[in-house]
Amino acid sequence: MKDACTFILMLLIQTQLFFCSAETSMYTKDSAAMLVLPLKTQEISTGSLPRAANKLPFTHNVTLTVSLAVGTPSQNVTMVLDTGSELSWLQCNTTRSGQPVFFPNRSSSYSPVTCSSPTCTTRTQDLSIPASCDSRNLCHAVLSYADASSSEGNLALDNFNVGGSNFPDTIFGCMDSGYSSNSDEDSKTTGLMGMNRGSLSFVSQMGFKKFSYCISGSDFSGVLLLGDANFTWLIPLNYTPLVQISTPLPYFDRVAYTVQLEGIKVSDKLLQLPKSVFEPDHTGAGQTMVDSGTQFTFLLGPAYTALRAEFVNQTSAVLRVLEEPEFVFQGAMDLCFRVPMNRTNIPEVPSVSLVLRGAEIVVSGERLLYRVPGQVRGSDEVYCFTFGNSDLLAIEAYVIGHHHQQNVWVEFDLEKSRIGFARLQCDLARQRFGVYRSHNF
Repeated sequence: MKDACTFILMLLIQTQLFFCSAETSMYTKDSAAMLVLPLKTQEISTGSLPRAANKLPFTHNVTLTVSLAVGTPSQNVTMVLDTGSELSWLQCNTTRSGQPVFFPNRSSSYSPVTCSSPTCTTRTQDLSIPASCDSRNLCHAVLSYADASSSEGNLALDNFNVGGSNFPDTIFGCMDSGYSSNSDEDSKTTGLMGMNRGSLSFVSQMGFKKFSYCISGSDFSGVLLLGDANFTWLIPLNYTPLVQISTPLPYFDRVAYTVQLEGIKVSDKLLQLPKSVFEPDHTGAGQTMVDSGTQFTFLLGPAYTALRAEFVNQTSAVLRVLEEPEFVFQGAMDLCFRVPMNRTNIPEVPSVSLVLRGAEIVVSGERLLYRVPGQVRGSDEVYCFTFGNSDLLAIEAYVIGHHHQQNVWVEFDLEKSRIGFARLQCDLARQRFGVYRSHNF
Protein backbone atom coordinates (compact mmCIF):
# COMPACT_ATOMS: atom_id res chain seq x y z
CA MET A 1 0.00 0.00 0.00
CA LYS A 2 3.03 2.30 -0.29
CA ASP A 3 2.30 5.76 -1.73
CA ALA A 4 -1.31 4.80 -2.27
CA CYS A 5 -4.39 6.44 -0.88
CA THR A 6 -6.56 3.66 0.48
CA PHE A 7 -10.30 4.05 0.80
CA ILE A 8 -12.29 1.54 2.82
CA LEU A 9 -16.01 2.14 2.67
CA MET A 10 -18.69 -0.01 4.22
CA LEU A 11 -21.18 -0.87 1.56
CA LEU A 12 -23.97 -0.94 4.06
CA ILE A 13 -25.79 2.31 3.48
CA GLN A 14 -24.69 5.20 5.69
CA THR A 15 -21.37 3.56 6.69
CA GLN A 16 -17.93 4.67 5.59
CA LEU A 17 -14.31 4.61 6.72
CA PHE A 18 -11.65 6.88 5.18
CA PHE A 19 -7.91 6.28 5.42
CA CYS A 20 -6.94 9.38 3.41
CA SER A 21 -7.71 13.04 3.72
CA ALA A 22 -9.99 14.79 1.26
CA GLU A 23 -6.97 16.61 -0.17
CA THR A 24 -5.38 13.35 -1.32
CA SER A 25 -8.53 11.70 -2.60
CA MET A 26 -8.79 13.72 -5.82
CA TYR A 27 -8.21 11.42 -8.77
CA THR A 28 -5.64 12.27 -11.43
CA LYS A 29 -4.60 10.23 -14.46
CA ASP A 30 -1.14 9.75 -12.95
CA SER A 31 -2.25 8.78 -9.48
CA ALA A 32 -1.66 5.30 -8.06
CA ALA A 33 -4.70 5.40 -5.84
CA MET A 34 -6.14 2.13 -4.65
CA LEU A 35 -9.77 1.79 -3.69
CA VAL A 36 -10.93 -0.96 -1.34
CA LEU A 37 -14.68 -1.37 -1.47
CA PRO A 38 -16.48 -3.90 0.74
CA LEU A 39 -19.48 -5.71 -0.70
CA LYS A 40 -22.91 -6.36 0.75
CA THR A 41 -26.08 -7.95 -0.55
CA GLN A 42 -29.42 -6.36 0.07
CA GLU A 43 -32.56 -5.67 -1.87
CA ILE A 44 -32.40 -2.22 -3.42
CA SER A 45 -35.54 -0.16 -3.72
CA THR A 46 -35.79 3.06 -5.67
CA GLY A 47 -36.01 5.05 -2.45
CA SER A 48 -33.11 3.49 -0.56
CA LEU A 49 -30.14 5.07 -2.31
CA PRO A 50 -27.70 7.01 -0.10
CA ARG A 51 -27.95 10.76 -0.16
CA ALA A 52 -24.29 11.58 0.46
CA ALA A 53 -22.04 11.93 -2.58
CA ASN A 54 -19.16 9.92 -1.15
CA LYS A 55 -20.95 6.65 -0.39
CA LEU A 56 -20.22 3.64 -2.56
CA PRO A 57 -22.60 0.77 -1.81
CA PHE A 58 -21.85 -2.48 -3.62
CA THR A 59 -24.49 -5.18 -3.45
CA HIS A 60 -25.24 -8.43 -5.22
CA ASN A 61 -28.35 -10.50 -5.59
CA VAL A 62 -29.30 -11.14 -9.19
CA THR A 63 -26.68 -8.56 -10.17
CA LEU A 64 -23.70 -6.83 -8.58
CA THR A 65 -24.44 -3.16 -8.13
CA VAL A 66 -22.43 -0.15 -7.06
CA SER A 67 -23.73 3.23 -5.89
CA LEU A 68 -21.85 6.45 -6.64
CA ALA A 69 -22.40 10.08 -7.56
CA VAL A 70 -22.37 11.69 -11.01
CA GLY A 71 -22.52 15.31 -12.16
CA THR A 72 -22.31 18.79 -10.64
CA PRO A 73 -24.05 19.04 -8.25
CA SER A 74 -23.83 15.32 -7.70
CA GLN A 75 -26.70 12.93 -8.34
CA ASN A 76 -26.72 9.52 -6.68
CA VAL A 77 -26.91 6.62 -9.11
CA THR A 78 -26.79 2.83 -8.84
CA MET A 79 -25.04 0.85 -11.57
CA VAL A 80 -24.65 -2.84 -12.38
CA LEU A 81 -20.97 -3.82 -12.23
CA ASP A 82 -20.34 -5.80 -15.42
CA THR A 83 -16.97 -7.27 -16.45
CA GLY A 84 -18.67 -8.45 -19.64
CA SER A 85 -19.42 -4.95 -20.96
CA GLU A 86 -17.40 -1.96 -22.11
CA LEU A 87 -19.41 1.25 -22.21
CA SER A 88 -20.85 2.45 -18.92
CA TRP A 89 -24.25 4.07 -19.23
CA LEU A 90 -26.96 5.79 -17.24
CA GLN A 91 -30.70 5.93 -17.87
CA CYS A 92 -31.42 9.53 -18.87
CA ASN A 93 -35.05 9.16 -19.90
CA THR A 94 -36.63 11.47 -17.35
CA THR A 95 -40.14 10.29 -18.27
CA ARG A 96 -39.53 6.99 -16.46
CA SER A 97 -42.04 7.34 -13.66
CA GLY A 98 -40.87 6.17 -10.23
CA GLN A 99 -37.60 4.74 -11.54
CA PRO A 100 -34.06 6.02 -10.95
CA VAL A 101 -32.66 8.24 -13.70
CA PHE A 102 -29.81 10.68 -14.25
CA PHE A 103 -30.79 14.25 -15.16
CA PRO A 104 -28.13 15.66 -17.52
CA ASN A 105 -29.78 19.10 -17.62
CA ARG A 106 -29.18 19.44 -13.87
CA SER A 107 -25.40 18.93 -14.18
CA SER A 108 -23.20 21.88 -15.13
CA SER A 109 -20.29 19.52 -15.86
CA TYR A 110 -22.26 17.39 -18.35
CA SER A 111 -20.99 17.56 -21.92
CA PRO A 112 -22.35 15.59 -24.91
CA VAL A 113 -19.90 13.99 -27.34
CA THR A 114 -20.16 15.21 -30.95
CA CYS A 115 -19.89 12.96 -33.99
CA SER A 116 -16.58 14.51 -35.06
CA SER A 117 -14.95 13.97 -31.68
CA PRO A 118 -12.08 11.40 -31.60
CA THR A 119 -14.02 9.73 -28.79
CA CYS A 120 -16.80 8.97 -31.27
CA THR A 121 -14.70 8.26 -34.36
CA THR A 122 -11.95 6.07 -32.85
CA ARG A 123 -12.66 4.97 -29.29
CA THR A 124 -15.98 3.29 -30.06
CA GLN A 125 -14.36 0.70 -32.35
CA ASP A 126 -14.81 -2.18 -29.90
CA LEU A 127 -18.55 -1.67 -29.49
CA SER A 128 -20.56 -4.48 -31.08
CA ILE A 129 -22.66 -1.95 -33.01
CA PRO A 130 -20.71 1.00 -34.51
CA ALA A 131 -21.53 4.45 -33.16
CA SER A 132 -23.52 6.68 -35.47
CA CYS A 133 -24.50 10.34 -35.79
CA ASP A 134 -27.95 11.56 -34.77
CA SER A 135 -29.92 14.52 -36.09
CA ARG A 136 -28.27 16.84 -33.55
CA ASN A 137 -24.75 15.86 -34.64
CA LEU A 138 -24.23 13.92 -31.41
CA CYS A 139 -22.50 10.55 -31.06
CA HIS A 140 -25.20 7.87 -30.88
CA ALA A 141 -24.69 4.39 -29.40
CA VAL A 142 -26.85 1.27 -29.46
CA LEU A 143 -25.93 -1.52 -27.02
CA SER A 144 -27.35 -5.03 -27.08
CA TYR A 145 -26.87 -7.88 -24.60
CA ALA A 146 -27.11 -11.66 -24.66
CA ASP A 147 -30.36 -11.69 -22.68
CA ALA A 148 -32.01 -9.62 -25.45
CA SER A 149 -31.84 -6.41 -23.41
CA SER A 150 -30.79 -3.26 -25.23
CA SER A 151 -30.04 0.38 -24.50
CA GLU A 152 -29.78 3.37 -26.82
CA GLY A 153 -28.66 6.97 -26.44
CA ASN A 154 -25.79 9.44 -26.79
CA LEU A 155 -22.22 9.44 -25.53
CA ALA A 156 -21.35 12.14 -23.01
CA LEU A 157 -18.77 13.22 -20.43
CA ASP A 158 -19.31 14.11 -16.78
CA ASN A 159 -17.71 13.86 -13.35
CA PHE A 160 -17.99 10.50 -11.58
CA ASN A 161 -17.36 10.56 -7.83
CA VAL A 162 -16.33 7.15 -6.51
CA GLY A 163 -15.75 6.81 -2.79
CA GLY A 164 -14.72 10.45 -2.43
CA SER A 165 -12.42 10.35 -5.48
CA ASN A 166 -13.40 12.48 -8.46
CA PHE A 167 -13.00 11.10 -11.99
CA PRO A 168 -13.56 14.10 -14.28
CA ASP A 169 -14.66 13.83 -17.91
CA THR A 170 -15.62 10.18 -17.66
CA ILE A 171 -17.13 8.92 -20.92
CA PHE A 172 -20.47 7.17 -20.60
CA GLY A 173 -23.73 6.66 -22.44
CA CYS A 174 -26.71 8.83 -21.55
CA MET A 175 -29.48 6.48 -22.65
CA ASP A 176 -33.05 7.50 -23.39
CA SER A 177 -34.54 4.26 -24.70
CA GLY A 178 -34.10 0.50 -24.60
CA TYR A 179 -35.59 -2.86 -23.71
CA SER A 180 -35.11 -4.84 -20.52
CA SER A 181 -35.59 -8.59 -20.13
CA ASN A 182 -35.77 -8.15 -16.34
CA SER A 183 -37.74 -4.97 -15.73
CA ASP A 184 -38.23 -5.63 -12.00
CA GLU A 185 -34.50 -5.85 -11.35
CA ASP A 186 -33.53 -3.06 -13.76
CA SER A 187 -36.05 -0.70 -12.17
CA LYS A 188 -33.80 -0.66 -9.10
CA THR A 189 -30.71 0.59 -10.96
CA THR A 190 -29.81 3.69 -12.93
CA GLY A 191 -27.46 2.02 -15.38
CA LEU A 192 -24.45 -0.20 -15.98
CA MET A 193 -20.73 0.15 -15.25
CA GLY A 194 -18.65 -1.55 -17.95
CA MET A 195 -15.45 -3.14 -16.64
CA ASN A 196 -14.03 -5.14 -19.57
CA ARG A 197 -10.73 -4.48 -21.39
CA GLY A 198 -12.09 -2.00 -23.91
CA SER A 199 -10.74 1.54 -24.02
CA LEU A 200 -14.07 3.02 -22.95
CA SER A 201 -14.59 0.75 -19.94
CA PHE A 202 -14.67 2.38 -16.53
CA VAL A 203 -11.56 0.58 -15.25
CA SER A 204 -9.63 1.52 -18.42
CA GLN A 205 -10.59 5.17 -18.08
CA MET A 206 -9.57 5.17 -14.41
CA GLY A 207 -6.15 3.81 -15.38
CA PHE A 208 -6.04 0.91 -12.91
CA LYS A 209 -3.88 -2.03 -14.04
CA LYS A 210 -5.62 -4.47 -11.71
CA PHE A 211 -8.87 -4.94 -9.89
CA SER A 212 -10.09 -7.75 -7.67
CA TYR A 213 -13.16 -8.87 -5.79
CA CYS A 214 -14.14 -11.50 -3.27
CA ILE A 215 -17.79 -12.36 -2.65
CA SER A 216 -18.73 -14.20 0.52
CA GLY A 217 -20.81 -17.34 0.30
CA SER A 218 -22.36 -16.90 3.74
CA ASP A 219 -23.76 -13.40 4.17
CA PHE A 220 -22.82 -12.05 0.73
CA SER A 221 -20.47 -9.46 2.13
CA GLY A 222 -17.02 -9.15 0.61
CA VAL A 223 -14.48 -6.82 -0.93
CA LEU A 224 -14.00 -5.05 -4.26
CA LEU A 225 -10.51 -3.65 -4.76
CA LEU A 226 -9.39 -1.30 -7.52
CA GLY A 227 -5.59 -1.41 -7.71
CA ASP A 228 -2.84 -3.85 -6.76
CA ALA A 229 -3.74 -6.47 -4.13
CA ASN A 230 -0.17 -6.80 -2.84
CA PHE A 231 -0.91 -8.08 0.66
CA THR A 232 1.21 -10.55 2.60
CA TRP A 233 -1.84 -12.29 4.07
CA LEU A 234 -3.39 -13.02 0.65
CA ILE A 235 -2.68 -16.61 -0.34
CA PRO A 236 -0.92 -17.17 -3.69
CA LEU A 237 -3.21 -16.98 -6.67
CA ASN A 238 -3.37 -19.50 -9.49
CA TYR A 239 -3.33 -17.57 -12.74
CA THR A 240 -4.88 -18.44 -16.05
CA PRO A 241 -3.85 -16.42 -19.13
CA LEU A 242 -6.37 -14.38 -21.04
CA VAL A 243 -7.08 -15.74 -24.50
CA GLN A 244 -6.45 -13.10 -27.15
CA ILE A 245 -6.77 -13.19 -30.91
CA SER A 246 -5.37 -10.74 -33.45
CA THR A 247 -7.93 -11.33 -36.20
CA PRO A 248 -11.49 -10.14 -35.55
CA LEU A 249 -14.04 -12.96 -35.64
CA PRO A 250 -17.82 -12.43 -35.73
CA TYR A 251 -18.63 -14.30 -32.51
CA PHE A 252 -15.49 -13.61 -30.46
CA ASP A 253 -15.54 -10.70 -28.02
CA ARG A 254 -11.93 -9.48 -28.10
CA VAL A 255 -12.25 -7.18 -25.06
CA ALA A 256 -13.96 -9.74 -22.80
CA TYR A 257 -12.08 -11.56 -20.04
CA THR A 258 -11.70 -14.77 -22.01
CA VAL A 259 -9.98 -17.79 -20.47
CA GLN A 260 -9.39 -21.33 -21.71
CA LEU A 261 -11.73 -23.92 -20.21
CA GLU A 262 -10.02 -27.31 -20.47
CA GLY A 263 -12.39 -29.62 -18.66
CA ILE A 264 -15.19 -30.14 -16.13
CA LYS A 265 -15.19 -32.49 -13.15
CA VAL A 266 -18.03 -33.80 -11.01
CA SER A 267 -16.44 -34.70 -7.69
CA ASP A 268 -13.12 -36.14 -8.93
CA LYS A 269 -14.52 -37.54 -12.17
CA LEU A 270 -13.40 -35.70 -15.29
CA LEU A 271 -16.09 -35.62 -17.95
CA GLN A 272 -15.01 -37.39 -21.12
CA LEU A 273 -15.26 -34.55 -23.60
CA PRO A 274 -12.97 -33.77 -26.56
CA LYS A 275 -10.81 -30.66 -26.30
CA SER A 276 -12.55 -29.21 -29.34
CA VAL A 277 -15.73 -28.78 -27.23
CA PHE A 278 -14.00 -26.05 -25.20
CA GLU A 279 -12.18 -24.26 -28.03
CA PRO A 280 -13.62 -21.42 -30.12
CA ASP A 281 -14.42 -22.43 -33.68
CA HIS A 282 -13.48 -20.59 -36.89
CA THR A 283 -16.22 -18.00 -36.23
CA GLY A 284 -15.05 -17.30 -32.67
CA ALA A 285 -18.04 -19.04 -31.09
CA GLY A 286 -17.20 -21.02 -27.98
CA GLN A 287 -15.03 -18.66 -25.95
CA THR A 288 -15.16 -18.86 -22.13
CA MET A 289 -15.82 -15.54 -20.38
CA VAL A 290 -15.57 -14.54 -16.71
CA ASP A 291 -18.56 -12.26 -16.30
CA SER A 292 -19.68 -10.44 -13.14
CA GLY A 293 -22.76 -9.22 -14.99
CA THR A 294 -24.17 -12.76 -15.15
CA GLN A 295 -25.45 -14.51 -12.05
CA PHE A 296 -25.06 -18.19 -12.91
CA THR A 297 -22.79 -20.19 -15.23
CA PHE A 298 -23.79 -21.28 -18.71
CA LEU A 299 -22.19 -24.00 -20.80
CA LEU A 300 -22.55 -24.82 -24.48
CA GLY A 301 -24.82 -27.76 -25.30
CA PRO A 302 -22.41 -30.74 -25.45
CA ALA A 303 -20.62 -29.79 -22.21
CA TYR A 304 -23.87 -28.96 -20.42
CA THR A 305 -25.53 -32.23 -21.47
CA ALA A 306 -22.57 -34.26 -20.18
CA LEU A 307 -22.44 -32.33 -16.89
CA ARG A 308 -26.19 -32.61 -16.39
CA ALA A 309 -26.17 -36.38 -16.91
CA GLU A 310 -23.24 -36.98 -14.57
CA PHE A 311 -24.63 -34.73 -11.83
CA VAL A 312 -27.98 -36.54 -11.97
CA ASN A 313 -26.16 -39.88 -11.85
CA GLN A 314 -24.10 -38.96 -8.80
CA THR A 315 -27.02 -37.42 -6.89
CA SER A 316 -29.72 -39.97 -7.69
CA ALA A 317 -29.65 -41.33 -4.13
CA VAL A 318 -30.13 -37.94 -2.43
CA LEU A 319 -32.03 -35.71 -4.88
CA ARG A 320 -35.42 -36.16 -6.55
CA VAL A 321 -35.53 -34.71 -10.06
CA LEU A 322 -38.47 -32.43 -10.85
CA GLU A 323 -40.18 -34.31 -13.67
CA GLU A 324 -41.62 -31.29 -15.45
CA PRO A 325 -39.97 -30.89 -18.88
CA GLU A 326 -41.76 -27.59 -19.47
CA PHE A 327 -40.24 -26.01 -16.32
CA VAL A 328 -37.01 -24.22 -17.30
CA PHE A 329 -35.70 -21.71 -14.75
CA GLN A 330 -34.47 -18.44 -16.31
CA GLY A 331 -34.90 -19.97 -19.75
CA ALA A 332 -31.76 -22.10 -19.60
CA MET A 333 -31.71 -24.14 -16.38
CA ASP A 334 -33.73 -27.27 -17.04
CA LEU A 335 -32.37 -29.48 -14.26
CA CYS A 336 -34.39 -28.91 -11.10
CA PHE A 337 -35.12 -30.94 -7.98
CA ARG A 338 -37.80 -31.34 -5.33
CA VAL A 339 -36.39 -30.81 -1.84
CA PRO A 340 -38.59 -31.29 1.26
CA MET A 341 -39.38 -28.02 3.00
CA ASN A 342 -38.74 -29.56 6.43
CA ARG A 343 -35.04 -30.08 5.68
CA THR A 344 -32.74 -27.67 7.49
CA ASN A 345 -30.00 -28.08 4.88
CA ILE A 346 -29.88 -29.21 1.28
CA PRO A 347 -28.55 -32.75 0.75
CA GLU A 348 -24.82 -33.23 0.38
CA VAL A 349 -23.96 -33.15 -3.31
CA PRO A 350 -20.71 -33.65 -5.26
CA SER A 351 -18.66 -30.61 -6.23
CA VAL A 352 -18.35 -29.35 -9.79
CA SER A 353 -14.97 -28.04 -10.94
CA LEU A 354 -14.24 -25.84 -13.92
CA VAL A 355 -10.71 -26.76 -14.99
CA LEU A 356 -8.96 -23.78 -16.55
CA ARG A 357 -5.45 -23.55 -17.95
CA GLY A 358 -3.38 -23.11 -14.77
CA ALA A 359 -6.31 -22.69 -12.39
CA GLU A 360 -9.49 -24.37 -11.20
CA ILE A 361 -12.81 -23.04 -9.92
CA VAL A 362 -14.49 -25.47 -7.51
CA VAL A 363 -18.22 -25.03 -6.94
CA SER A 364 -19.65 -26.93 -3.99
CA GLY A 365 -22.52 -27.18 -1.52
CA GLU A 366 -25.28 -24.60 -1.62
CA ARG A 367 -23.77 -22.81 -4.60
CA LEU A 368 -24.82 -25.74 -6.80
CA LEU A 369 -28.53 -25.55 -6.01
CA TYR A 370 -30.67 -22.43 -6.10
CA ARG A 371 -34.08 -22.31 -4.45
CA VAL A 372 -36.60 -20.90 -6.91
CA PRO A 373 -38.76 -18.35 -5.03
CA GLY A 374 -42.46 -19.10 -4.98
CA GLN A 375 -42.16 -22.57 -6.49
CA VAL A 376 -43.69 -25.28 -4.27
CA ARG A 377 -44.77 -28.81 -5.19
CA GLY A 378 -46.81 -30.30 -2.35
CA SER A 379 -44.49 -30.31 0.67
CA ASP A 380 -41.40 -29.74 -1.49
CA GLU A 381 -39.56 -26.65 -2.63
CA VAL A 382 -37.98 -26.41 -6.07
CA TYR A 383 -34.21 -26.10 -6.34
CA CYS A 384 -32.45 -25.77 -9.70
CA PHE A 385 -28.93 -26.73 -10.73
CA THR A 386 -26.94 -23.49 -11.06
CA PHE A 387 -25.40 -24.41 -14.41
CA GLY A 388 -27.48 -23.62 -17.47
CA ASN A 389 -27.48 -24.43 -21.17
CA SER A 390 -26.12 -21.59 -23.32
CA ASP A 391 -27.85 -23.06 -26.36
CA LEU A 392 -31.27 -22.37 -24.84
CA LEU A 393 -30.33 -18.67 -24.58
CA ALA A 394 -28.75 -18.56 -28.05
CA ILE A 395 -25.42 -17.59 -26.44
CA GLU A 396 -22.43 -18.79 -28.46
CA ALA A 397 -20.14 -18.91 -25.44
CA TYR A 398 -19.35 -20.35 -22.01
CA VAL A 399 -20.07 -17.79 -19.27
CA ILE A 400 -18.79 -18.08 -15.68
CA GLY A 401 -21.15 -16.03 -13.52
CA HIS A 402 -20.58 -14.37 -10.15
CA HIS A 403 -22.62 -16.97 -8.20
CA HIS A 404 -19.81 -19.45 -8.83
CA GLN A 405 -17.13 -16.96 -7.83
CA GLN A 406 -18.22 -16.80 -4.19
CA ASN A 407 -15.47 -17.37 -1.60
CA VAL A 408 -12.90 -16.94 -4.35
CA TRP A 409 -10.48 -14.03 -4.59
CA VAL A 410 -10.61 -13.07 -8.28
CA GLU A 411 -7.94 -10.75 -9.64
CA PHE A 412 -8.14 -9.19 -13.10
CA ASP A 413 -4.56 -8.34 -14.06
CA LEU A 414 -4.85 -6.09 -17.12
CA GLU A 415 -1.13 -5.41 -17.34
CA LYS A 416 -0.12 -9.08 -17.57
CA SER A 417 -3.29 -10.24 -19.35
CA ARG A 418 -4.31 -12.87 -16.83
CA ILE A 419 -6.88 -13.67 -14.15
CA GLY A 420 -5.90 -15.06 -10.76
CA PHE A 421 -8.04 -17.26 -8.53
CA ALA A 422 -7.60 -18.32 -4.92
CA ARG A 423 -10.11 -19.96 -2.58
CA LEU A 424 -10.61 -17.64 0.37
CA GLN A 425 -13.18 -17.02 3.08
CA CYS A 426 -14.21 -13.57 1.99
CA ASP A 427 -15.34 -12.69 5.50
CA LEU A 428 -11.64 -12.92 6.41
CA ALA A 429 -10.73 -10.48 3.66
CA ARG A 430 -13.25 -7.96 4.98
CA GLN A 431 -11.82 -8.31 8.49
CA ARG A 432 -8.26 -7.95 7.22
CA PHE A 433 -9.19 -4.62 5.69
CA GLY A 434 -10.57 -3.54 9.04
CA VAL A 435 -14.15 -3.20 7.86
CA TYR A 436 -16.82 -3.93 10.45
CA ARG A 437 -20.53 -3.81 9.84
CA SER A 438 -21.24 -2.40 13.30
CA HIS A 439 -19.86 1.04 12.39
CA ASN A 440 -22.38 3.69 11.46
CA PHE A 441 -21.70 7.28 10.66
